[in-house]
Amino acid sequence: MGIDFLTGKPVKSIFFFALPLMASALMQFGYDIVNNIIVGRFVSTEALAALGSTGPINGFIIGTTFGLTTGFSISVAQHFGAKRYKEMNHFAGNSIALAVLVGVLMLTAAQIVSTPILHLIRTPEDIIDLSASYIRILYFAIPFQALYNVFAGIARAVGDSRRPLWFLLIGIICNCLLTLLFVARFGWGVQGAALATLLSHGLSCTCAGIYVFRFNPVLKIQKSDLCLKWQTVVIQLKLGVPMSLQFTITSLGSMVLQSAVNSFGSTAVAAITAANKAENIINIPMSAFGVSTATFVGQNYGAQQHRRIVQTVRRVFVLNLGISVVCSIILSTFGRWIVSLFIKDSTAELMQMANQYLLAAALCFSLLSVLFVLRNTLQGLGFTYSNMVAGAAELLGRLAVAFIFTPLFGFKAVCYAGPVAWLFADVVLLVIYLRKEKYLLRARDFIQPDCKGY
Repeated sequence: MGIDFLTGKPVKSIFFFALPLMASALMQFGYDIVNNIIVGRFVSTEALAALGSTGPINGFIIGTTFGLTTGFSISVAQHFGAKRYKEMNHFAGNSIALAVLVGVLMLTAAQIVSTPILHLIRTPEDIIDLSASYIRILYFAIPFQALYNVFAGIARAVGDSRRPLWFLLIGIICNCLLTLLFVARFGWGVQGAALATLLSHGLSCTCAGIYVFRFNPVLKIQKSDLCLKWQTVVIQLKLGVPMSLQFTITSLGSMVLQSAVNSFGSTAVAAITAANKAENIINIPMSAFGVSTATFVGQNYGAQQHRRIVQTVRRVFVLNLGISVVCSIILSTFGRWIVSLFIKDSTAELMQMANQYLLAAALCFSLLSVLFVLRNTLQGLGFTYSNMVAGAAELLGRLAVAFIFTPLFGFKAVCYAGPVAWLFADVVLLVIYLRKEKYLLRARDFIQPDCKGY
């Protein structure tokens, strides 16, 4: 049995639930990090830039799939909190079947649009062939990623954040060993890195699926639950599509911005790629608290414990701001060292560009912490349309940087594209959340738990 979010000290429960998520997120980045480090050191800086140039396209295609399937587990958490276990298993089974369908459709679309998008965003000629060959293989992992995301989401929805961590660890170890074998030993370059990632995602997905179907003590998914029920599909798509659109819209902004980065050459692409990895590693604690809050809110919303939600979200908000200050200090202190892990032959120009990016992110991490808490809180409440609206705000911010500020201020403007996008999204999410908070406080709670203390 996982952590019970319906009773006890909520912030303490969220903290312990978040610990495995932090490790899981670090390992999730591990797929990408291992590939980047090994390719950057055993192949070339151009090969690292090739992997980095695919980031916005991956965000568009894989991120869209991730957002859609993440929304499927919201209904599972809400039914678990309401103790409607038959409906919970039905929604869980429907999520799995729908994830298979989504994964196959997204794989087909990815193979068609990925190479034209590389040309559209002006990928430098010296790396475009490497980028294309990498993603052609990588995108065969999309169905496995969609299924794993659903399996992990279902496990978290019923309070278990530890088991998905172990399955991801198995995949990371497999990915590391296979990447070393295919790239460092066999010399297969970026194609070897993509193949290693594909096989590793398949292994993680298989392990997570076995756990959900056979060994989770709460879930009792039957064969009949795996048959798509269109009424249920509509409910889950209403939750998943806005989240998917958030990733899609945000990724469109990232692709526009990537086009601006590409105009500075492959050195700038490599610098941004490495610095972005450092940023993503350091902000994991903030992100994990946000995801944990979504599960907490989903279960308590299902149990109609509205006041408990409001009180806890306020505390998590303050706590995550404090964590953002610590993360900022760590990024500004150790970011340069992390960047050096990815670069085989770093130049003064490359490190200067990377440092500019790291400084901009470190100064503005508080904006990102606000984004994580508000977005996940509204997600747990089922108001996933807010993610789409926030994604549109982020898109507007990145477009402003790409088309207005980059021509005026050059590469420095690119470094502040993320913080500008976070600020725009924060404003939108804060307005939406304050309105929903008033509703929660007005609504009559069927259960009024003691929420004193942490």
